[in-house]
Amino acid sequence: MKKAILSCALAIVVTSAFGQGYKFTEVVSLPATPVKNQASTGTCWCFATTSFVESELLRMGKGTYDLSEMYIVRQKYLNQMEDNYLRRGRGNIGQGSLAHTFMNAYRQVGIIPEEAYCGINYDSERHSHGELTRYIKAIAGIGVEMKKRTPEYYEMIDNMFDTFLGKIPEKFTYNGKEYTAESFTESLGINPDDYIEITSFTHHPYYQLIDVEVPDNWEHQKMYNLPLDELIQVMDYALQNGYTLCWDGDVSEKGFSHKNGVAINPQIEEVEDLSDTDFARFQKLTPAERQEEAFKFEYPVPEIDVTPEIRQAGYEAFVTTDDHLMHITGIVKDQNGTKYYITKNSWGTDRNSFGGYLNMSESYVKAKTISIMVHKDALPKDIKKKLNIK
Repeated sequence: MKKAILSCALAIVVTSAFGQGYKFTEVVSLPATPVKNQASTGTCWCFATTSFVESELLRMGKGTYDLSEMYIVRQKYLNQMEDNYLRRGRGNIGQGSLAHTFMNAYRQVGIIPEEAYCGINYDSERHSHGELTRYIKAIAGIGVEMKKRTPEYYEMIDNMFDTFLGKIPEKFTYNGKEYTAESFTESLGINPDDYIEITSFTHHPYYQLIDVEVPDNWEHQKMYNLPLDELIQVMDYALQNGYTLCWDGDVSEKGFSHKNGVAINPQIEEVEDLSDTDFARFQKLTPAERQEEAFKFEYPVPEIDVTPEIRQAGYEAFVTTDDHLMHITGIVKDQNGTKYYITKNSWGTDRNSFGGYLNMSESYVKAKTISIMVHKDALPKDIKKKLNIK
């Protein structure tokens, strides 16, 4: 038997447990609607938050709903164009946003079902916003250049969204009943003010509302800043008490593998008990081959014990970024007792063998979370008191 020390990027490559595979045991799993596909758009923020709201409706006993993401996305684009103009062209008019953007648009225009507004009015079976966003930037730029917005400017914007996303219906029939957006929204009973965002960074005071400095927070929405352990406590308490979570974080790490259905945060580790054959084979691998083998995700590996300092360092080095939003619906543990969060993605069901879901380890979540959204009643009483939330 021999030993080998692997670099941080490699983690454990070959051990006696090689090929064992991940074996997960369910701890809690909460109801969620079917996985959707954001396709060729940067609208994960809306797909994740819509899924989150649909689970809230299930939790509230309202039944199963399929809500229109693009109805909210359209209003978000309008809000961005307004913001960009008032910032003299220096606003964010990209496709990304955060969970609160959904709630802000919801306050303005409510919501309607997917069957009343699918948001695809062009020659495609799937969402695709590449051309649309080019027109948004062009029209937004003209308004800034002219230093005014004429009636024709607003008419052009409406026509653009009607062309790409379709006209918004004044009335629609759903389950045999006629609604407007206002009456349908009222029937759901969702109060946007019941939902809060929570984060954890050391460069801001804890238990205060802070403005997280990420590009997608173009609305400069304030979030509650908690110590890292209490952020995890909120997540666990919420899930164990029937509340799902909307998650924003970094998915650009090698440890994030939607294809393999897991996201992990491997540590520097001494590899014990390599057979002579495995050790000889490992020694012959090139660095690229070693790295590729390290992330085959064929069995659980030891992970980094993430501290607030480690988390902060990743954020300040721009390694931890706000790449993606997803919907956390439960907890599982692997055969080693490591905790993972069941995560519903919005990349369709055909990109992995797990129905579009993956499991993110606690270490990964600690290191790579930007923020979560949760119902305020899902907080433990002591934390709710620290935040002065009624």
